[in-house]
Amino acid sequence: MKNLKNRVQLIGNIGKEPQIKTFDSGKTMASFSLATSETYLDQNGKKVQDTQWHQLVAWGKTASYVESYLEKGNRIAVEGKLTHRSYVDKDGNTRYITEVLVNEILLLTSKPVAA
Repeated sequence: MKNLKNRVQLIGNIGKEPQIKTFDSGKTMASFSLATSETYLDQNGKKVQDTQWHQLVAWGKTASYVESYLEKGNRIAVEGKLTHRSYVDKDGNTRYITEVLVNEILLLTSKPVAA
């Protein structure tokens, strides 16, 4: 059960092109957003679609995979852990960020076959 303490699994679509950064140390980071949606009927029987946006971060080989294979609109499955951090912006305000630190990615969108 120790592996269940902080584990996130999501299936959704990439919201915009992943941003790739390579640092002076040689480490590579990919950051991107993921939209997950669910549909349900409200109390009046009307169909409602609820979309949640998640910020994802991948490092190292996982970031290289993101750079090579993923693009806006792809449907993916991810597994990782929830992380929180804060920083002070240029106006002196403290900003808080919640992200999913990605351990594994599975591309669910098939690539189009060239004619």
